[in-house]
Amino acid sequence: MSPDGTGKREALEPDEKASLKGRDSVVELSDSKNSRSPSIRDGSLTAKLENPLAGLTHEQLLVDAAEFARTHGLGDYTETLQKGALLAQDPAAFESLPMLTEEDRRVLRREFTHRWDHPKTLYYLVIMCSVAAAVQGMDESVINGANLFFPSQFGIEPTPGSGASREQWLIGLVNAAPSVRSGIVGCWLTAPLNRFFGRRGAIFVAAMISFITCIWQGVTNSWQHLLVARVFLGLGLGPKSATVPVYGAECAPPLIRGGLVMMYQTWTAFGIMFGYVMNFAFRNVPDPAGIRGLNWRLMLGSAGIPALVIVAQVYFCPESPRWYMMKGRYGKAFESLRRLRHTDLQAARDLYYIHVLLEAENKMSQKTHHKLLELFTVPRNRRATLASAIVMFMQQFCGINAIAYYSSNIFVQGGFSQTSALLASFGFGAVNFAFASPAIWTIDTFGRRNLLLVSFPIMAVMLLMTGFAFWIPASSSAHVGVIALGIYLFTAAYSFGEGPVPLTYSAEAFPLYIRDLGMSLATSVTWFFLSVVTLTVPALLGAWTPQGVFAWFAAWNIFGFLAALLFVPETKALSLEELDQVFSVPTRTHAAYQLKAAGHNFRKYVLRQKVGEMPPLYEHEGAIGEKTYAPGRVGAA
Repeated sequence: MSPDGTGKREALEPDEKASLKGRDSVVELSDSKNSRSPSIRDGSLTAKLENPLAGLTHEQLLVDAAEFARTHGLGDYTETLQKGALLAQDPAAFESLPMLTEEDRRVLRREFTHRWDHPKTLYYLVIMCSVAAAVQGMDESVINGANLFFPSQFGIEPTPGSGASREQWLIGLVNAAPSVRSGIVGCWLTAPLNRFFGRRGAIFVAAMISFITCIWQGVTNSWQHLLVARVFLGLGLGPKSATVPVYGAECAPPLIRGGLVMMYQTWTAFGIMFGYVMNFAFRNVPDPAGIRGLNWRLMLGSAGIPALVIVAQVYFCPESPRWYMMKGRYGKAFESLRRLRHTDLQAARDLYYIHVLLEAENKMSQKTHHKLLELFTVPRNRRATLASAIVMFMQQFCGINAIAYYSSNIFVQGGFSQTSALLASFGFGAVNFAFASPAIWTIDTFGRRNLLLVSFPIMAVMLLMTGFAFWIPASSSAHVGVIALGIYLFTAAYSFGEGPVPLTYSAEAFPLYIRDLGMSLATSVTWFFLSVVTLTVPALLGAWTPQGVFAWFAAWNIFGFLAALLFVPETKALSLEELDQVFSVPTRTHAAYQLKAAGHNFRKYVLRQKVGEMPPLYEHEGAIGEKTYAPGRVGAA
C-alpha cells in the first residue's frame, strides 16, 4: 500500500461496487435508519474487513509489503514479508506463487493436511487458557458444596418448610455476589485492563484477584464477611471470562481457531466437575482446635490453587501479536508470531494480514462516534444485540446454574444424604464435561441455531421429569434414581446446545467495529442474569418446592425455543458480508419466515406429507422470494 493508502482504495473500488450491487436486495428490506450503520451504509467497509487485500495486484502487494517492512523496523525480513503478503491475500494459492520455494510449499501444504501440528509454545498457551477456564468453573461449583455447611455455622440455615425465608435470601445473596459484581463492574473492566496491561496482564490481574479472594473466602468469620469476599471475587471473573477466549483466538492459527475458542467452554465444564471433586474430597475433613468449618473453607480455597498456577505461568506465554500491533510494537508482534508458528513465512503472513485488517478496522472506527448507541439504534446491530442477548439470557434461565450452584441442596431435599448429594453433584459435573466436548465439532456442522432448537425442548422435558420425580414416594428406590437421571439428561442436552452456543454466537454476530462492546454487553447480560438465578433459587425452593422450581425453568426453556426460532438467525460458516446480510433482514420478516418454515417442516418430517421446497431467506442462499439460488453470489465462503 502506498503511504497515503490511495493505491489500496483505488484497487478495491471495483469490488466495492460489486459488493454494494450484490447487497441491494437485502439492504432494501431494512428501514432508512440503516444509513447510520457503517457496515450497511458503505459496503466497501465490509468488503475491506472480509479481505482487505482483495483486488490488489501482486506487484502492488510486493511494494506495500516492502514499505511495511521499512517503516516498522523489519527490513531484515523484507523478502519474507513480501511472500507473506502474497499468501495473506489468498492463503490457499501457495502452489501457484513463483516466489515460494518448494520447502515453503511443503510447510504450507502441511498446514492443511496436519491441522493440529503446531509449535509447543502454542499448546502451552492453550493449556494455560484451559486452566483459566477451569478456574472459572471451579469458582462456580465449590460454593455448591459449601452451601451444605456454612449457613448453619453463620446462623442463616433455613428452617425446613419455612417458605421464602430471610435466611434463604441471604444464602442466595452470598452465592450471587460474584456474578452481580462481575455483571455490573467486572465485565466492563475488560477493555481498560487489556488496553493498559495487554492480554497476559489482564489475565494475570484477574487470576491474582481470584487467588486472593478464594483464600479470603476460606478465612471469613461471618456471612457478611463471606459476602464481601465474594463481591471482590467478581472483579476477577468478568475480565478473565472475556479476555481468555479473545487471547486464544488472537494467537491461534485460523484453521483451528474455532476449535480452540470452543475449548474455553469445555474446560469451564471440566472446572465445574473438578470443583465437585474438591467438595467431595473435603466433605469429612474434621475441625482442628480453634477452627470451625474447615471442610467448606478448604472447598472455597481450593479454587485459588489453579488461579495461582495461571499467575505463575501466564508470562511464559507470548503476548497477543494483535495487541502488540495495536500498540505499534510490530517487532514484538513478529517475535510473538515466530514463537507461535513453525516458520518465519507463516509468521510474516499472519503479521501482514493482522496489520491490514487493523487498518481497515481503524478506518471503520473513524466513521462512527457513538458505538454503544449503535448497538441499539442501527437495525443490523440491534438484531445482533437481540439475538446475542437471548442466547446469553437463556444460558442462565434454562436452569443450568440453579443446579450448578444448588444441586447439593436439591439432592438433599430429594432424600439424599450429604455424602450422596455431593457424589451426585459430581455426576452432574462429569456429564457436563463429557457432553461439552462433542460440541467442538457439532457447533460447526449441525449449526448454532439447530443446536438450540434441539436442546431447549429436551431440557424442558427433562426438568419436568425431575420435578415430577419429587412426588414419587421417598420409600421407593425410583425416587432418587429418577431425580438424578432427570438432572443428568438435562445437563447432557444443555452441554451440546445452550452451553457452547452463546459465547461462540456472540463473538461472531457483531460487526468488527463494535465487536468488543458487543461482547462486553453480552457477557454482562449473562453475568447479571446468573446473579438473578443464584439470588432467587433458595427462596424459590422454599416457596415453590423443587417441583415448582423445575417447572419454572422448564417454562423458560419453552420460551427459549420460541425466541430462538423467531429471533436468532443461523451464523454457522458465514463470512462477514453474509453475516451483514443475515442481520439486515428485518425482525418481522425473519420471524414470519421461520414460523412458516416450522409449519412446513412439521408437515414434511412429522406428518410425512409431500410439500414443495421453501424459498431461501437470505441472499447468500438465493434472493428472497425466489426458489432458485442466485449464481455468482457475493460473499460466498
